[in-house]
Amino acid sequence: MTQTYQLFIDGKWRDAANGATMPAINPYNQEVHGIVPVASVGDVEEAIAAARRAFDTMWSKTTPGERARLLNKAADLLDADANRMALLETTDNGKVIRETHSQMGYAARIFRYYAGWADKMHGDVVPLDQKDTIDFAIRVPYGVVATVTAWNSPVAILTNTLPAALAAGNCVIIKPSEHASVTTLEIARICEKAGFPAGVVQVVTGAGDVGAALTSSKGVDKISFTGSPGVGRKIAAVAGENLKPVTMELGGKSPNIVFDDCDFDRALIGALAGIFGATGQTCIAGSRLLVQRGVYGRMVEGLAQRAAQIRMGDPRLAETEMGTAANEPQFNKILSFIEAAKGDGARLVAGGGRAEGPGLEKGFFIQPTIFADVRNDMKVAAEEIFGPVLSIIPFTDEEEAVRIANDTPYGLASGVWSENISRCMRMMRAIKSGVVWVNTYRVAAPQAPFGGMKESGFGRVRGEAGILEFTQTKNVFIDFSGDKRDPFSMKF
Repeated sequence: MTQTYQLFIDGKWRDAANGATMPAINPYNQEVHGIVPVASVGDVEEAIAAARRAFDTMWSKTTPGERARLLNKAADLLDADANRMALLETTDNGKVIRETHSQMGYAARIFRYYAGWADKMHGDVVPLDQKDTIDFAIRVPYGVVATVTAWNSPVAILTNTLPAALAAGNCVIIKPSEHASVTTLEIARICEKAGFPAGVVQVVTGAGDVGAALTSSKGVDKISFTGSPGVGRKIAAVAGENLKPVTMELGGKSPNIVFDDCDFDRALIGALAGIFGATGQTCIAGSRLLVQRGVYGRMVEGLAQRAAQIRMGDPRLAETEMGTAANEPQFNKILSFIEAAKGDGARLVAGGGRAEGPGLEKGFFIQPTIFADVRNDMKVAAEEIFGPVLSIIPFTDEEEAVRIANDTPYGLASGVWSENISRCMRMMRAIKSGVVWVNTYRVAAPQAPFGGMKESGFGRVRGEAGILEFTQTKNVFIDFSGDKRDPFSMKF
């Protein structure tokens, strides 16, 4: 049955002012499973005004303990609804149920993690030279936060920021991707059930013009964006004009580096997980596999054999290992990169096109694809694909591995596979990325900060760093001397 959704503005579920809607399409079978509203500029402005009222009149005065209680309640509700939420996300973007289900549990953990932070945002007493003055610095919320999220993992991406922003005392307006909006609306419903007051959590859905109206508004105090570098540049430019702070998590072209002395079987599994987990539709995908020449041939052969065994099919089934591209534009983009790699002379060793077979007829399925003997300047290695396409690049020594790894405008994630701890430490320091995994890949924790360098963005989510992104420092001087002073000279 097709579900009809509404905007969530000022504590009320309502249609878009102009009645506009868009379909939510299941990428596995091309069926419309939902009708989602398309917000107008007026709807966005109403949400911003409601957030401002909520912040000024009561949310900024709410105690940390009360914010923690609401966040913990939301976590309980999400845990209780995890099965339905996972199925809904799989239906909306084609990601396999085994991952969406674990992501729901992880999202609940992040809500609880930041609930624990709500009453621990301690300030600092600052020692001064002036003996009759005391100084202290406190952390305060920005106020109204705009959060724009991506289609590949809507709930996981949203909970990287939403619980932290709420724990810090901000009101949040969320604009999800037009390609996957329904689970974000369900998160808003969970927050409503948990008891968050009207205006504290709101959702406006639609395409890029809705996001532009939100992020360009002077009524927004802080922006958080997850998505492509191209859109990120536009948001950063507008934020700069309005002098609004921004946190951005953008693309990646992450190097996953395998040395001769690695645990080969573990490295092979890590390489598979890095690129074919989530159908490669993840910013941290280890899409450039750098392999030292001593194990290069063995790794290419092993990966080609394993890729051919990956089970594709209905992403709602537990046995399915790889689902669909999340939407038709992304499907076509991935195929265009595969054709470009063939034209550039990369050696195709696995996959190479649309996947066909029983149960795959209607879905946006792409074969797990591997190219060997890739040069780092080829398009397939240089540009983010966001799909199940692996480029394998040979290297000779550490120096060459570092040079190739860092020869990219991106700097989000990386992996190093070696049993030599000294080598791992050298590589960890030399690679320019916000995350380095050593003898593992695609690992996350609520406590661990995450974010990129270079064109992969700036700012951090998760961990203590994640909540600090949604606070600013206020400094307070108190002079208790009672002395009169020279009004025309600053006191130092």
